[in-house]
Amino acid sequence: MELNLFKPMLQAEAFKNKVVVVTGGGTGLGKSMAQMLLQLGANVVITSRKLEVLEAAAKELETLTGGSVLAVACDVRDYRQVEELLQKSVARFGRVDALLNNAAGNFVSPTENLSPKAFDVVVDIVLKGTYNCVLTFGKYWIDNQIPATVLSIVTTYATTGSGYVVPSACAKAGVIALTRSLAVEWAKYSIRFNAIAPGPFPTEGAWSRLFPGQIAELFEPGNRIPLKRFGKHEELANLSSYLLSEYSAYMTGEVVTIDGGEWLKGAGEFNGLDVVSKEEWAEIERSIRGK
Repeated sequence: MELNLFKPMLQAEAFKNKVVVVTGGGTGLGKSMAQMLLQLGANVVITSRKLEVLEAAAKELETLTGGSVLAVACDVRDYRQVEELLQKSVARFGRVDALLNNAAGNFVSPTENLSPKAFDVVVDIVLKGTYNCVLTFGKYWIDNQIPATVLSIVTTYATTGSGYVVPSACAKAGVIALTRSLAVEWAKYSIRFNAIAPGPFPTEGAWSRLFPGQIAELFEPGNRIPLKRFGKHEELANLSSYLLSEYSAYMTGEVVTIDGGEWLKGAGEFNGLDVVSKEEWAEIERSIRGK
C-alpha cells in the first residue's frame, strides 16, 4: 500500500505556538516545507526577494492549511534586510523559534567560463546569506535566552565536491562547516544546528537551470539513483519538520542525506557532464541566458 506522503509524520500540533522563518520560502522546496510546518501548527514567515511571489504563496498556503503566514521581501545577502526580517517576524508573531535556511542559487557551467561576478552571485546567496541569517537570529536568541533550532538545506556534493557547480559546492561546504561549528559552540545557549543534503527533488525554477536541454537526459533517475526515482517534496518536508521539532532534541551538528542512494552510486552529482562538448555548452549557456 502506498503511503500518503501529504500526511505529516509528526503528531498534530507538533509546532503549536512555534514560529519558523523559511528563507526561499515562496517557491519550490521552501514552499513545500513551509506548508508542512503550517499543517503541524506553526506560524511561518516566508521570505525571498520577490514580494509579489511571496504574497501569492502566503495566500495559497493559508488557504491550504488554515495557518498564519507572513510574507517578507528580503535579500539575505544584505545584513540590514535580514535584521528587518527578524524585526517584522517578531512584531507579527511575538518571537521566532526556528530558522530554515533554504535560499539558494545555482547553475551548471565549466568553471573556466565563470566570471568573478557569477561566482559571487552563488556564494553570496548561499553562504553569506546563511551566515547573515544565523548571526542575526542567533544574537536575538542568545540575548533573549530563547532555545532555538537552525536547519540548513545543503547538497550531497557539498562533502564530495563536484565539477561544473563549483561555486555551489564551495558555498554549501561552508554552510556545513558553519552548521557543525556552531552546533558545538552554541549548544550552551540551547541552539541546535542540523542540515539536510537532498539529492534530486524536481522544482520548476531550479530544475531548468541545473538540467537544461540534453543534460536532463544524463540525469534519468533509472541511470543514477538506486531507488530509480526522484525525491518527492513531501518526503523532504517531513524530514525537515522532524529536524526542526523537539522530537530531534538530541540531534545537533548532523547532515542527513536524502537522495535515494545517488551519491553512493556516484559521488559528485555533475561529474558526468564531461561528455558535453564545447559546442553543446555554448548552446546550453545561450539557453540559460534566455531563461
